[in-house]
Amino acid sequence: MTPPPPPLGRSRKKPAHSFDPALDDSELVTARTALAQGRWTAARSLLRATGTDWDLRGHRVLGLAREPTARVWTRDWLLAEPGSTDAVVLLACASVLRAVAGRGRPDEVRAACAEAAELVPDDPTPWLGLLLLERELGDEADVVRLFDEVRLRHPGHHHAHHLMVARLAERRADVGQDPLHEVYDFASWAVEQAAPDSPLALLPVVAHAERYRVLARAGVLHGDPELSGHWTGRRARLVLKSAFDWWLQWGGTRERPGVTHPRGRVDLNYLAHAQYCAGHRAEATALFHRIGRHNTPEPWSYADRDPHEAFRSARRTALDSP
Repeated sequence: MTPPPPPLGRSRKKPAHSFDPALDDSELVTARTALAQGRWTAARSLLRATGTDWDLRGHRVLGLAREPTARVWTRDWLLAEPGSTDAVVLLACASVLRAVAGRGRPDEVRAACAEAAELVPDDPTPWLGLLLLERELGDEADVVRLFDEVRLRHPGHHHAHHLMVARLAERRADVGQDPLHEVYDFASWAVEQAAPDSPLALLPVVAHAERYRVLARAGVLHGDPELSGHWTGRRARLVLKSAFDWWLQWGGTRERPGVTHPRGRVDLNYLAHAQYCAGHRAEATALFHRIGRHNTPEPWSYADRDPHEAFRSARRTALDSP
């Protein structure tokens, strides 16, 4: 999501390296570039072609919504095609990201998402937008309610499960590495509910990383994940073995041959980070090769590290290992 402007006194220089939330979705990159130039018809064609692949739709709507001029050009789209539900959903999600960045009124954004949800009752994307908003601004009851709305429409929604894990991991930061923490129960439950080939199989690794983020920020764990001991305990060993075995079996497959999961690179970054921090250089090397240039800020930015430097250093060390 778009970060808020830096506080007064901090440099406004852009980072030396930027991350592309489109990941390996070249069609999204093309449509986003066209939208930035005012050619909204490319976004319309992309979303029409996406259909009811809800994970892909959520990925693409948010990818377009992150374009700084998305709201301007989507309003033009709505003027030309007042009945376009795709435009209504895109405008609502672009408003969500703006509100999360502190540049919009949350009550107006909630109303826009509610209108979009009413127009497309089977689409979880407006509810995903609301979940993103309340993940940052709402209370836990709102987050749970909205997660349930997303899951009602798409039980295996990848992004929604990641948001829920991140929020649950923030409970009880003072208890340390509690193996019975509720975030682990949630991740295990999600795996049990999902199909065998679902990437939610990697959610326990994500939960462990999110818990590290919380504990390191609270000062309970060392700020260097390799020195924290978080990735060498019994729970870490179990979830890493299970996740890596799943990836070896299912990681390159999808319902449609040759099409990878739209957020698959997100999972690969979490898994590569975990394997590297656990000292499993061979496994990490295989994952770094698959990631290629599609690294993500999370979890390399935990705890308050430069994510590009952390990724580059880990990748270099893994690839140089015998």
